[in-house]
Amino acid sequence: MNKNQPLIWCLTALFAMGLAAPLIAQAAETFAQNWPNFRGPVFNGTSATANPPLTWSETENVKWKTELPGAGDNSSPIVWGDRVFVLAAIPSQASDARPAAEARSRQGRGGRGGGRPPVPLAPTAFVTLCYDRQSGAELWRQTAVETIPHQATHPDHGFASASPCTDGNFVWSHFGSRGLYCYDMDGNRVWKRDDFGQMETRNGFGEGSSPLLHGDTIVVPWDHEGQSFVIALDAATGETRWRKDRDEPSNWVTPVVVEDDGRAILVTGGERLARGYDLETGEELWHSSGFTSRPIASPVVFGDTVILASARQGFFVSAMRVSGSGDLNARDGVVWSSRVVAPDVPSLLLSDDRVYFMRGSTNVLNCWDAATGKPRYDPQRLDGLSAVYASPVAANGRVIIVGRDGIAIVLADGDSFEVVATNRLEDRIDATPALVDGEIFLRGKTYLYCVAEQ
Repeated sequence: MNKNQPLIWCLTALFAMGLAAPLIAQAAETFAQNWPNFRGPVFNGTSATANPPLTWSETENVKWKTELPGAGDNSSPIVWGDRVFVLAAIPSQASDARPAAEARSRQGRGGRGGGRPPVPLAPTAFVTLCYDRQSGAELWRQTAVETIPHQATHPDHGFASASPCTDGNFVWSHFGSRGLYCYDMDGNRVWKRDDFGQMETRNGFGEGSSPLLHGDTIVVPWDHEGQSFVIALDAATGETRWRKDRDEPSNWVTPVVVEDDGRAILVTGGERLARGYDLETGEELWHSSGFTSRPIASPVVFGDTVILASARQGFFVSAMRVSGSGDLNARDGVVWSSRVVAPDVPSLLLSDDRVYFMRGSTNVLNCWDAATGKPRYDPQRLDGLSAVYASPVAANGRVIIVGRDGIAIVLADGDSFEVVATNRLEDRIDATPALVDGEIFLRGKTYLYCVAEQ
């Protein structure tokens, strides 16, 4: 057994001796003090311990900024202790890649939605990068694989769009068709799984759903134009625990896990159905319909409900009971739903009993009551912002919304609309910020920033 296996294994072994409870509390506190995965320690965009600065610019409160290699504009940074992790896809200029890439490009055109963008004509390195949190210096980089992508990607993002995740002992990096890779905190590879197959995403839009770590299980969503599935792996070894085929086309939703009466329920999005699975066995427990084309936004959990949305070819937001069974639509398992407005690329933010989201990927903000789906205040256009891809985040009574042009609006987190600051960095920002202690980590197209009071 690897001495660095996830902490949860050790805690499980200690239950019989009555020693686990203090360690579990300590582990939960440590988790909450970091930003270990996409959308933070509780998967809803918030931190209970962070105190981010109110104002920043290129000349104010930038602790450091580091130029990033390659592309990974949508891959959000994660933070654990003194380390910051991001993913990147770094193309080379190898001339012998052209014939193979041109063949793939010809094969990849057409299909649903019309023509697809061309495949890159060079090999691409799929890389995990680790930076020192205090200085921004690169500590290590590991190349998972170097290959010519088999399919194109949307021009708004690169080939490394998933976010990594960590438990403080390991880092898991997901590169879609190139596989899932597990490293220790010093960059040594522990295992890899590169046998999932190749995704064929709708219109060649590319891959981007992030893996989900819960306890000693890591979940990989795999919805595309071929045979879709969701797979649960042993986080320490990469061995398959279960795999469930799905009747779903391409979507980019990152799932969540909900604890309900001692059972962990994996909630996945989908164009046809949202579904709840028993995390231990993979058994489908419930499903719910009504969602629109190619969902992207990831869900949030409020009490005994999970709120999920989609916004392509219509709007739909639904709050579903996680304790339900079968068809939730037919069994009063939907607490509330709406077709008035919904987010597209940026995910929902849940803070206390308020759910914040953008109209599509625009600069129009909505704030609703999470229990009823009723607006807390009228929709608000955030002056200065253009489009928004990054998911909103919140901490210490503030909501932070970052636009694609690098402008960030800071709002009071409450039942009335109040802008308290407008900030700008000279970089395009599509990735969701990470909030830890008094710092904000922002991944731009060109730079990784650490923003803190100076």
